[in-house]
Amino acid sequence: MKKVVIVFGLISGLISGFLMWLLMAAVNSGALNFDNGMFVGYATMIIALSLVFFGIKSYRDNHGGKISFLKGLQVGMLITMISALCYAVSWELYYPQIGDEFIAKYTEYNLDKMKTEGAPAAEIETARVEGEQFAEMYKKLPIRFAFSIIEILPVGIIVTLISALLLRKRELLPMEATE
Repeated sequence: MKKVVIVFGLISGLISGFLMWLLMAAVNSGALNFDNGMFVGYATMIIALSLVFFGIKSYRDNHGGKISFLKGLQVGMLITMISALCYAVSWELYYPQIGDEFIAKYTEYNLDKMKTEGAPAAEIETARVEGEQFAEMYKKLPIRFAFSIIEILPVGIIVTLISALLLRKRELLPMEATE
């Protein structure tokens, strides 16, 4: 199990990190706005985390052709955790290049969107203050790392649950095989 988890986890992590870098370049160049970037970002996570499915399938196929839901869940979650760690490390490698500028642009984008949608001035001011507080908090590595993990982990959990459910195969009991 260890080899499957490490290989598929690292490949998934490399793909998610690479796609995130491409996505950030597209957002920074203006080719994508933040709303579209978020949609595309989660789509790229699903692409990268498709390796969870293939990892569980590989484990199943190399271990007698059967796997329980719980074993599939275990394999998938371990792959997801490795992928999420790679994703967070990749963000940390990229972050110094864009740093606080990215958070400032994101906050400004949201404030402009609120203004365009006609939000009250008090609500916009509250959002501005919250954006500044978030930017200050986000400067801390452990918090930023945790946010990166939390960003991809739910997607991985969903992909793992679906994959473990689809790929489970149980051993037939002698009585079931004859029916």
